[in-house]
Amino acid sequence: MIVLGIESSCDETGIAIYDTEKGLIANQLHTQMAMHAEYGGVVPELASRDHIRRLVPLTQAALQESGLQYSDLDAIAYTQGPGLGGALLAGSAYANALAFALDKPVLPIHHLEGHLLSPLLADEVPEFPFVALLVSGGHTQFMAVRDFGDYELLGETVDDAAGEAFDKTGKLIGLPYPAGAILSQYAKLGQPETFSFPRPMLHSPDLQMSFSGLKTAVLTAVEKTRAELNLSPTDTLPEQTRNDICRAFQDAVVDVLVAKAKRALLQTGFRCLVVAGGVGANWKLREELANLTVQSTPKGQLERVQTYFPPLPLCTDNGAMIAFAGAMRLQHKVAQAQRAGAFDVKPRWSLREIVRENVQAA
Repeated sequence: MIVLGIESSCDETGIAIYDTEKGLIANQLHTQMAMHAEYGGVVPELASRDHIRRLVPLTQAALQESGLQYSDLDAIAYTQGPGLGGALLAGSAYANALAFALDKPVLPIHHLEGHLLSPLLADEVPEFPFVALLVSGGHTQFMAVRDFGDYELLGETVDDAAGEAFDKTGKLIGLPYPAGAILSQYAKLGQPETFSFPRPMLHSPDLQMSFSGLKTAVLTAVEKTRAELNLSPTDTLPEQTRNDICRAFQDAVVDVLVAKAKRALLQTGFRCLVVAGGVGANWKLREELANLTVQSTPKGQLERVQTYFPPLPLCTDNGAMIAFAGAMRLQHKVAQAQRAGAFDVKPRWSLREIVRENVQAA
């Protein structure tokens, strides 16, 4: 079974082809990062228009990469949501038009399910069940994943997603777009514990998280530093001070995510953790979670956790995860392919709805 995957939920246009016998055989991606950098963030209308320009050339490139023809495709999978409405419509309209022209079925895919399953595209594949940490610019959630289509939300951020907090904090200290990725690089050069920021909800007994307060703590530290150094609001911070703030902020976010990951593993009894989403590429988070251990009882022995990450190129939005999710939903019969013609998108779409749909279909 050969599935073409289309991803257009935000500012990356992804086209990929997954073969259930050969694996991922083509993966084409265009990022709009340079275009949006001029505006300091994603402009939805520009994102939608750029998707329209890129979809056909990227599809042709994917077919050339795989050595296939349009007629070789068995189904078209596309991101139905969540995401930017206009961007999703660009992908949905293209997917349905292509499927109609080829007389192929279409599969609307939940964007987060794509991220959730993306580590299964790595060389070392996790086994079910596992705890999944979805951590990106739009979402930060812990999920119990028992099988394909069997997902349970354990906890999530009550305000900013971790990636959103990275971007907003980076912008706050004067870093250019995409500020979060640049902040992470500067954090490597920072001295730990020069600044100290709070760890919101670190000790709460649940798996909820909060990151918006960290921005306020950073703002307070920046304003205090400017006053101490007699800097104007337009003056840049000294490089080492900037690096130290980046390090302190990153350490605070990572400490919360690691503590909550341990709690999720203890709560479920699972000893396998899967990390997906753009923030999964963060060097500090990968370092901490790769060596994660849990202690199931106060005096019990430490148990090593098996931690899996998607390949770095698949941490951001991409067509590969959509093609794979579509193929797996068909192969495991947790969804039926549809006839082309439905152009509806779901900009706000809870992953809980996927579970309900699967139960009803069963």
